[in-house]
Amino acid sequence: YLVGVGRADCTGPVAQVPLMGYANPDQVGGGLLSRLYSRAFIVAEPQGSRRVVFVSADIGMVSQRVRLEVLKELRSKYGELYRQDNVILSGTHTHSGPGGYFQYTLFWITSKGLVQPTLKSIVNGIVKSIDIAHENMKKGRLFINRGTVENSQINRSPFSYLANPESERKRYSSNTDKEMVLLKMVDEDGHELGLISWFAVHPVSMNNSNHLVNSDNVGYASYLFEQEKNKGMLPGEGSFVAAFASSNLGDVSPNTRGPFCANTGESCDNPQSTCPIGGATMCMAKGPGKDMFESTRIIGQNIYLKAKELYEKASQEVTGPLSSAHQWVNMSNVSVELNATHTVQTCKPALGHSFAAGTIDGVGAFNFTQGSVEGDPFWDQIRDQVLGEPSNETKACHKPKPILFNTGEMTWPHPWHPDIVDVQIAAIGSLAILAVPGEFTTMSGRRLREAVQSEFDSHGTPGMNVVIAGLCNVYTHYITTYEEYQLQRYEAASTIYGPHTLSAYIQLYRGLAKAIALNGTQELSPGPEPPFFNVTNLTLLPSLSAENAPAGKTFGDVLEEVRPEYREGEVAEVTFVGANPRNSAENATEHNFLTVERYSDISSSWSVVLNDASWDTRFYWSKGSRGQSNVTLEWHIPAGTEPGLYRLRYFGHYKKRVNLLRVISVPFEGSSSAFQIT
Repeated sequence: YLVGVGRADCTGPVAQVPLMGYANPDQVGGGLLSRLYSRAFIVAEPQGSRRVVFVSADIGMVSQRVRLEVLKELRSKYGELYRQDNVILSGTHTHSGPGGYFQYTLFWITSKGLVQPTLKSIVNGIVKSIDIAHENMKKGRLFINRGTVENSQINRSPFSYLANPESERKRYSSNTDKEMVLLKMVDEDGHELGLISWFAVHPVSMNNSNHLVNSDNVGYASYLFEQEKNKGMLPGEGSFVAAFASSNLGDVSPNTRGPFCANTGESCDNPQSTCPIGGATMCMAKGPGKDMFESTRIIGQNIYLKAKELYEKASQEVTGPLSSAHQWVNMSNVSVELNATHTVQTCKPALGHSFAAGTIDGVGAFNFTQGSVEGDPFWDQIRDQVLGEPSNETKACHKPKPILFNTGEMTWPHPWHPDIVDVQIAAIGSLAILAVPGEFTTMSGRRLREAVQSEFDSHGTPGMNVVIAGLCNVYTHYITTYEEYQLQRYEAASTIYGPHTLSAYIQLYRGLAKAIALNGTQELSPGPEPPFFNVTNLTLLPSLSAENAPAGKTFGDVLEEVRPEYREGEVAEVTFVGANPRNSAENATEHNFLTVERYSDISSSWSVVLNDASWDTRFYWSKGSRGQSNVTLEWHIPAGTEPGLYRLRYFGHYKKRVNLLRVISVPFEGSSSAFQIT
């Protein structure tokens, strides 16, 4: 094959924008722990015209808006080379990235609308990563390997899982998929290019009290692998690209100690995930570490170490033709043939009461609990008044789900949820990547993989490696099995197209697999095109106005100085007169907020040893009154740091009023005093 890899920053605004994932309006960005990247991989047939693009981006999920804008950019640059059928865009599902990149109304509520700077940085980052991969295509080889990752996941809805038939459960040793599938890429001389790992785990080691933008556990795994392979480079630099992509993670949590009552410390591993005092809002899962930062590193390191082992031992070469199949489908109206006599329908999208309960990884609000199969007269009345009562047809279709948000019948100012959804498979020789538009639970994913596998087997392409890539192309929440749906825990309440959603997807992906196996992808009907709403900027974000430094100070002045001396394991900390980091996101693509620099006696100059993409540094922004704000930089000095003289530097932009109509951005910087590490 011809192979190309690329990586580009897609971080976006790190302040004032709600973080996407927990749907918690209080969880607003206030700084940066690690940068977000888009990682792109292109595989092409050396003679033919066929190629496949796989992108994994450090974002909550790929939205339809992001996908449509990326495809538009690619078309204007490359013509018909990169299209909706051969480009897969997947989100890692970090819950600590900026939100606001959706065109459907439901997602505006928790994201403060459509946030153009977030959308732009994601679209530009994805396109740039594809550009870099495209420019670096070279002859290469692919190898696949698979193995088991231990101590990194639990099923967060085990009672739902137990609703699946016993005969089916007996075939599996665990209620989560512990298998990692890894694709290794080298050039023809054996030089390492990169890897994609698929593994099912929620990147929610960082909980909903976090305000620092970061890529969570799978992002930390990417960071460790890339730091190891790009020796001597700063984080985010170097040619080796390691993507840790999402899979069927719907009911899979990294918080391995399980759910406990935050107030009493007792276990709340019960079907409703509630506590005797405080109810569901007190039931939270704990990770393996002493805090969320350490848990993120522990889970990330586990995933990285398994990937490293699989990468080093990968010997099964992937060969054969490339192929891709794609359809747009109106998921609110799919007829599914369960058997010769029985046909069922999917429904218009709707969310159930338990959607509002959240999960043990991020609890919801008020008094909602998981597993509600009855509505609540109080909330139902509010719903009817504010949002309109669901039609009898929709109520009946979704049974036993009591509907909280009847999104499929809500169209003001635009539809609240998508109807038109992408289904897509890309085949690279013996590897079939199923790009799914949401979060399949463990058992849903198993059923889908098995169905597609048997479809390939029965049409003359046996032995395919079938892997699910999660959170692709458009976000449609969760996909549970029919049996799990009956229990209406969070994942089921969030299965928006009703109880037969999984059966519909299985039918659709079987059709795509058959088309690939029989070389008939040209005959597939493309389906109804998704809408592109004319929303340019609709946001409740505070506007960026002129900023001030305190009397007698200027931007970048130190307010609280570092200590003269630190040891490894300690935290060097400095506070500056700061400015809103959103100014920087709007001014520069590759903006670094901070550096850690070391003094060299030999050259008598300072050199950068770390940037703000490092997991050892933290950038905090806090807004004061009267247009003032502070920035605090932390460096958590790791074991093995070379002794010597260091300093921390801060780079920002402040808004300055030039006249009544014009405000400009002015760059500035600040530096701590030098300090010794002993």
